[in-house]
Amino acid sequence: MKKLVYNIKAAFPYTVPVLVGYVFLGIAFGVLLSQSGYSPAWALGMSCFIFAGSMQFVCVDLLCSPFSPVSAALMALMVNARHSFYALSMLDRYRERRFRPYLIFGLTDETYSILCSTEPPEGADRDLFYFLVTAMDQLYWITGTMIGAAAGRLLPFDTEGIDFVMTALFIVIFVGQWEDGGGRVPAAAGVGLTVVSLLIFGREGFLIPAMLMILLALTLLRGPIERGKAQ
Repeated sequence: MKKLVYNIKAAFPYTVPVLVGYVFLGIAFGVLLSQSGYSPAWALGMSCFIFAGSMQFVCVDLLCSPFSPVSAALMALMVNARHSFYALSMLDRYRERRFRPYLIFGLTDETYSILCSTEPPEGADRDLFYFLVTAMDQLYWITGTMIGAAAGRLLPFDTEGIDFVMTALFIVIFVGQWEDGGGRVPAAAGVGLTVVSLLIFGREGFLIPAMLMILLALTLLRGPIERGKAQ
C-alpha cells in the first residue's frame, strides 16, 4: 500500500494540466450528449470503453444520424489515425510493462506527451507510474463527462455552438505547432491541403481525402520536417 501511495503522489503532479483540460472538455461532451437525448450511462460507457475525446464528440453526430457502418469506421480511422504514428515511438517503452494492454488502450495525446517527456521520480516504480498517469488521465475525462451529462439533464442549456469546443482545441494545438518553429511545415501542409480538399470535394466529402493528402505530404516531407526540428 505504501508503494502505491508513493507512486500516486509521484504521478499526480504531472497530470494536473490534463486534469484541468479533460474535466472542462469532458463537461462539454457530457452536456452535448445529454442534450441529444442520451442518459449519463451512455457518457460513462463511452468514456470507459471508447476514451477518445475528439471521436466521442463525432459519435454524438453519428448516434443522431442514420447509421452507416462504413462511414463510421472510416471516420474513426481518420480522426484517430494520428495515434498510429506516435504510438510507434512507445513500442520500446511498453514492451516489458506489466499493464501493457491498458497502457495501449489509454494512450492519448496528453498521456503520450507526459510519458515521453518525463522520467519517473527516483524511487517510483516505472510500471506503476505509467499505469497511474494513464489511469488518472482517463479518470479525469470520465469525471468531466459525468458532470456534464448530469448537469445536462438537470439544468437547461443552450448547446448551440458547444460542439465548437473540439475545433477550438485543435486551433490551440495548431497555434502551438506554429509557434514551435519545427512544427510549421506540418501545420502549413495541414491547413493548405485541407483547403484544397474542401474546394475539390465540398463540405460533405473533404475530410478523408484531406487526411490522405496530409499523410502523403508528411511522408514525403519527413526529411525537411526532422531537419527543422533539429535546428
